[in-house]
Amino acid sequence: MIPARMLAKRFLIAGVLTLALVYAGDFVSVRVRMMHPKPGNPFEPVTAVRILAIDQKGGKTEYTIDPLQPQQSAECVHALFPHNGDLPCWYLKRKLAQPIPMTIFFLPNRGKSAISSTK
Repeated sequence: MIPARMLAKRFLIAGVLTLALVYAGDFVSVRVRMMHPKPGNPFEPVTAVRILAIDQKGGKTEYTIDPLQPQQSAECVHALFPHNGDLPCWYLKRKLAQPIPMTIFFLPNRGKSAISSTK
């Protein structure tokens, strides 16, 4: 029978090797597609509306389009992992579709007025 510590070590090594092989295959796939590019493959520009989620009283949320920067765009790579500084499209499209949470904090007035007088 194999001791538990040695079995755990083997599973860890097998997991790391599997992850390294999957990343290497993903890397080679992106490099081959970079040598023979097609529109949107392996890199694709993604544009999405920038939506703000503003907390209101009573636990309600108001959704509005950002007036300062209504659109956000980025470039993604069709792969499992990030390559060349670009996030994978499966992750970036999901991330850009999420509203950006905005919370308004009111600081308590600590007994000082906004206008100070010097005497």
